[in-house]
Order: sequence, then C-alpha cells, then structure tokens
Amino acid sequence: MDDEEYTTKYVNLRILKSIQEYLKVPENKHTAVYPIRIPDDLLYQLLKLKGAQGADGVIHQIFRLGLSIWSEKLYSTVFGSQRNLEDFIELVKRRNKGDE
Repeated sequence: MDDEEYTTKYVNLRILKSIQEYLKVPENKHTAVYPIRIPDDLLYQLLKLKGAQGADGVIHQIFRLGLSIWSEKLYSTVFGSQRNLEDFIELVKRRNKGDE
C-alpha cells in the first residue's frame, strides 16, 4: 500500500468515526452548514480529501439520502400504504370536482 492509498483510507476512516461519534451525541455541538448540521471532523476531512466543491457534493448527497429516508417515513406515517394514498388522491379529485 502506497502513501496516497494509506492517506485516503485513513481520511475515510476518520470520516466514518466522526459520523459514528456524531450519531452517539444527542447535543448539537457540531458545525452548522445552513440548514444542515454536520460533524466538525467530517467537514474538515472532506475538505482535506475532496476540496470545497467535493465536500459540498458529499454533503448534498447525505442531505438527499436523509431527505429520502425522512420522506419515506413520512409517507408511511401519513398514508401507510399505496392503497391509502390512492384512496386519498381519489378523495381529492372528488372534492375538486365538487368545487368546480
């Protein structure tokens, strides 16, 4: 393993560790990147590994993944199933026809 490969793996290990630590701590004592709070070390290591634009891209991917998971949970909580969603859509259509 050459130095570059070692450094890349080490930085990725630090990123994983910072995420693990972040998830353990309920308080929000981390860097705020509006509107997302992220672990300080994650941001530092991403900047070091990928530069500002690369770090922004990774943070955006994390946000999108989180948003996707959150929206799936919301869907499950509000509708519970595809059938319930479809029934609600039909109700909306019926109500809109009544308003016209």
